[in-house]
Amino acid sequence: MSAGELQGDPWPQRIACLCTEAVEVLYALGEADRIAGISGFTVRPPEARREKPKISGFSSGKLERILAVEPDLVLAFSDLQADMCRDLVRAGVEVHVFNQRSIAGILRMIVTTGALVGRAAEAQALVADLSRGLEAARLRGEARIARHGRRLRVYFEEWDEPLISGIRWVSELITLAGGEDVFADFATRHSAKERRIEDPMTVVARAPDIIIGSWCGKKFQPDHLRARPGWAAVPAVANDRLHEIKSALILAPGIAALTDGLAALEACLDGRAPAQCSEAVAEAD
Repeated sequence: MSAGELQGDPWPQRIACLCTEAVEVLYALGEADRIAGISGFTVRPPEARREKPKISGFSSGKLERILAVEPDLVLAFSDLQADMCRDLVRAGVEVHVFNQRSIAGILRMIVTTGALVGRAAEAQALVADLSRGLEAARLRGEARIARHGRRLRVYFEEWDEPLISGIRWVSELITLAGGEDVFADFATRHSAKERRIEDPMTVVARAPDIIIGSWCGKKFQPDHLRARPGWAAVPAVANDRLHEIKSALILAPGIAALTDGLAALEACLDGRAPAQCSEAVAEAD
């Protein structure tokens, strides 16, 4: 028997993906067959929900359900999954936890995922393609600024009770598209709790031209926003520049945010209704 036959395929054969962006990247790299299970919050690509068993929620899951698919690698995201990952490590499973919160971090996540499954060259090519798309969007953003004579001011609302402003990669995409995130000073804060807006009148004072709601897991209700005391004076409310971007498009730090999510942001800045995707977010049992 040769050394190669003894070694076999050195890459993980059964990957449990506890985050939707890892699933999206593996499909894009042609490695869907390695996926043994997914989070119930996975929405992209849509065939993943049909083809793969749902083995966890986002921040919670039954250890035995994950172990039942016999993973030799688990891919997870952020401190919100720390407890699940701790238990998996104690059960003897190899775990890689990503924590990307910026455009650069998303691109690094793609490169790392490619390296983990023996698709480094394909991952680099994917990153190069995404980078070209980002550069094209930057140029469109410059043209948008020139048309308006300034950057349009954008308030991105990730949650409404309490108010939570946009995370870092969303803020960066707004800037790239030629807008100005009115809560850019909050965007680099690590947790959603740290991005809470304690006084809703702070939004009024920052006078956004456009408001984008992306309430994770529930439909944005512009009428509820219009009814907030004092908000009638906000330029975005007065001019009816209220938009929704489905959270599946932009609040998962993966390929979708850099493509469809960015396109949706550009549509909002141009006064068009953003194209949406179907969003299924029922947590796994």
